[in-house]
Amino acid sequence: MATPYETLILDRTTSTQDEVWSRRGSMPLLVVARSQTRGRGRSGARWSNAPRALAASLGVRPHWPASSWPLLTLVAGVAALRALGDPGRDMTLKWPNDLMRGRLKLGGLLTEASGDAVVAGWGANLFWPDAPEGTGAVFDSDPGREAGAEIAERWVEEFLALVAGEPGDWPYDEYRRRCSTLGRPVTWVPDGAGTAVDISPDGGLVVETATGRRTLTSAAVSELRDN
Repeated sequence: MATPYETLILDRTTSTQDEVWSRRGSMPLLVVARSQTRGRGRSGARWSNAPRALAASLGVRPHWPASSWPLLTLVAGVAALRALGDPGRDMTLKWPNDLMRGRLKLGGLLTEASGDAVVAGWGANLFWPDAPEGTGAVFDSDPGREAGAEIAERWVEEFLALVAGEPGDWPYDEYRRRCSTLGRPVTWVPDGAGTAVDISPDGGLVVETATGRRTLTSAAVSELRDN
């Protein structure tokens, strides 16, 4: 049986993440906005709005143990690809939280936790004819005003179905197939370089370095660059 949730659709807000946190008594709650004035990404980075953009955040109280919650960003990424359809399978996930097409960033994912609650969010450029360098959009033409909400609802349904299972059932193989980081030389902040070779079962990035293999966690890496 599908998990019920409430939906709030806004034309404009400061941040869908903040909107959900301010209404945490209503979880599961999906907030979708067509525009954000202070949207944020991982490590507090600002998120810029495309002319046609998606901003969505979902507040949940997972039954997973808190030690498994870092997986939720990766699960949200798989759910995002499923929600977008991606018939050409040309969209990928850059570990841990970016939605990509080739070298162009299409969107990003963010999970925040407090107490027994998690807010998972994502922003995506749906249409951006004059996108800045390094940035792309999901669609080549404007998909229309309602597209963001429709995609967000498909995302929520995929995400809630995945987290209704157990942490060990997360779509590990699917994530690995769609992770563009694997096989690339990478550098990371604060202090490392190596080649990404695998995803660990708990969602870490396994890298081969000059001193051997190590597993990076999203909590320990503030920025990852692939080459």
